[in-house]
Amino acid sequence: MATPPQPGPYAADLPAVPEWLNKGDNAWQLTAATFVGIQSMPGLVVLYGSIVKKKWAVNSAFMALYAYASTLIVWVLVGFRMAFGERLLPFWGKAGPALAEAFLVGRAAFPATEHHGDDGALVAPRLEPFYPEASLVLFQFQLAAITLVLLAGSLLGRMNIKAWMAFTPLWLLFSYTICAFSLWGGGFLYHWGVIDYSGGYVIHLSSGVAGFTAAYWVGPRLKSDRERFAPNNILLMIAGGGLLWLGWAGFNGGAPYAPNITASIAVLNTNVSAAASLLTWTCLDVIFFGKPSVIGAVQGMMTGLLTNCIGLHTAHAGLVHTWSAILMGICAGSVPWVTMMILHKKSDLLQKVDDTLAVFHTHAVAGLLGGVLTGLLATPDLTALHSHVPGTRGALYGGGVAQLGKQLGGALFVVAWNVVVTTVILLGVGLLIPLRMPDEQLKIGDDAAHGEEAYALWGDGERFDVKRPEAARPRPWSNGAREETADHGLAGTGARGVTIQL
Repeated sequence: MATPPQPGPYAADLPAVPEWLNKGDNAWQLTAATFVGIQSMPGLVVLYGSIVKKKWAVNSAFMALYAYASTLIVWVLVGFRMAFGERLLPFWGKAGPALAEAFLVGRAAFPATEHHGDDGALVAPRLEPFYPEASLVLFQFQLAAITLVLLAGSLLGRMNIKAWMAFTPLWLLFSYTICAFSLWGGGFLYHWGVIDYSGGYVIHLSSGVAGFTAAYWVGPRLKSDRERFAPNNILLMIAGGGLLWLGWAGFNGGAPYAPNITASIAVLNTNVSAAASLLTWTCLDVIFFGKPSVIGAVQGMMTGLLTNCIGLHTAHAGLVHTWSAILMGICAGSVPWVTMMILHKKSDLLQKVDDTLAVFHTHAVAGLLGGVLTGLLATPDLTALHSHVPGTRGALYGGGVAQLGKQLGGALFVVAWNVVVTTVILLGVGLLIPLRMPDEQLKIGDDAAHGEEAYALWGDGERFDVKRPEAARPRPWSNGAREETADHGLAGTGARGVTIQL
């Protein structure tokens, strides 16, 4: 008696497994998307909520949360196809929804990436991963979302939350999609041969430049906040940073769109360069300031991830030897350190603009550094696995200055576009909604912005009221212990720790 066919997901003829689908590729891409998502939710939400003053913990975390959620809706409505659809302009794709089942279950494709030579001959076919469009939409959404979350780091502690709610979808549509299509989706920089492996330019240079520009137009924090902005929970800040480090495997490991050799090298290089950058930053802190800063270590880790891994490395995580990853990590931990700790204090412009978490230094500088090092260190063998342009290689491998020139040209476009578009969007939003909260509300913080606070200041969620009569205040110190007044007990509970002093 013949064995009946096995039912369920392993049936011989299963509609959910078309001939072009590679289950391994699809599984890894979904996993990589999840890892990248962890960086934003909860990674940066936790980091932002803990690295700021206690009075801004809720507002800072919510800015990240809102950016993440709003990006997803705009992305599936029109954003994805503007960044990765059919060519409309040399720098922009045709808008359209990514919601229909027929579209999402079809094979993923980058229609504009088909590359032809000067004689019209096909040099490289369009990129078509072996998984459905839905997986690509999800992965690219996570990259778009974290870009806006990173941008928020420049504006913490003073931006009107309503202005932020209006700004995020507009910036996604008119800035992020432009850069993503130009460099990844088949735009003019892609076909010219500019290399951005997984976001050194599209994500980090963009967010750093746009954040700095936005900080200029929104205006500074209160003087008291700029002078001292101590973290309210350093341990949670480290936890948020750890989620970023963990999640970066999805960033650079998912960028090749398959779990191939490039992905393996990228994930290894990501971790190596992050560690080297963290150690470099920490050593510089010890040498010049006498003690290691925990915040500095987290910043060094991030510059290693995005400069080396994402910047150098994003631009290069999968394109260089691992010994180069160590070199990139050292550069990532030293160059942004110098710009933040030394050059910042000598520049009137940098001093004037209140970039809350120094996103310009940790992301824009690191991303640019990554692109430049890509032009120097990209090996011909590894680049052949990624680039569609024949013979692409770094200057140190016989490529001359051609690739370096392309990297600088691509960076110039990203910088100029973000400065102009961010300015236009904010000036437009500012006509309808004040960009900065009033000083009276800035003195209060979360309670003024949201009517909520991060921590219960007294009892079981009961807020401490300085106007309450002394006799009516609960006294937890008893049973023979020396009683202290509530006022005295709270006097020494201010947040302590190393702060970012620019």
